[in-house]
Amino acid sequence: MCLRYTQSDGVSMQASTTVGKINSNTRLKQKLAFDAQAFLDSTGVARKVVAYRRSEKVYSQGDPAKGVKYIQKGGVKLAVVNEVGKEAVVAILGPGDFFGEGCLAGQPVCMGTATAITATSILFIEKNEMIRVLHDEHAFSDRFISHMLARNIRIEEDLIDQLFNSSEKRLARTLLLLARYGKEDQPHRILPKVSQETLAEMIGTTRPRVNFFMNKFRKLGFIQYNNGALQVHSSLLSIVLHE
Repeated sequence: MCLRYTQSDGVSMQASTTVGKINSNTRLKQKLAFDAQAFLDSTGVARKVVAYRRSEKVYSQGDPAKGVKYIQKGGVKLAVVNEVGKEAVVAILGPGDFFGEGCLAGQPVCMGTATAITATSILFIEKNEMIRVLHDEHAFSDRFISHMLARNIRIEEDLIDQLFNSSEKRLARTLLLLARYGKEDQPHRILPKVSQETLAEMIGTTRPRVNFFMNKFRKLGFIQYNNGALQVHSSLLSIVLHE
């Protein structure tokens, strides 16, 4: 009987030790797990956070492409200028967006100009560091790939919008996108300060036409101005969906 109790105690101790090791290993893995958001919220040897004032350039067209940028807060306008000086706005980006990723595909220079549209904080990640993290950290690479796929879908939608929709629909869609309508997290609905000239460049029309439609949207209650800030209501979606 004594032998049985001893054996039982031995098994219990062995099982307890095994469970302890498993729990210890689990805690260690959890501790060592890569936190993608913490990486994007912090600085390091090959990454730094830079603050920009409104209208300050992040980089200019033709500058060397040295790394990827991540917007921690604020907003950025991406634009290109042709040989005669005409500017076209490519995109308006907000918190959580990456840009400048062309360097990863071998682009030696920046293809456009990036300008802060409000007080903005940007994390600069050097090219080699970005490549290392993408290779080593699956959580981060999954997030980055998701961003790139979403960007590609957005570009396709923009092209279809430009080809087939009226300027009124294009403006309504642009306002909803700028207000982050449809995002999983809480959409802020308040637009960053974007001029009517910039909106006109984004949708391919004139400023007077943008002004006309903005007044129409305001009278219909789709948008409203609060202390200079533009608030977009989800009811503006009816313009986009209307045939």
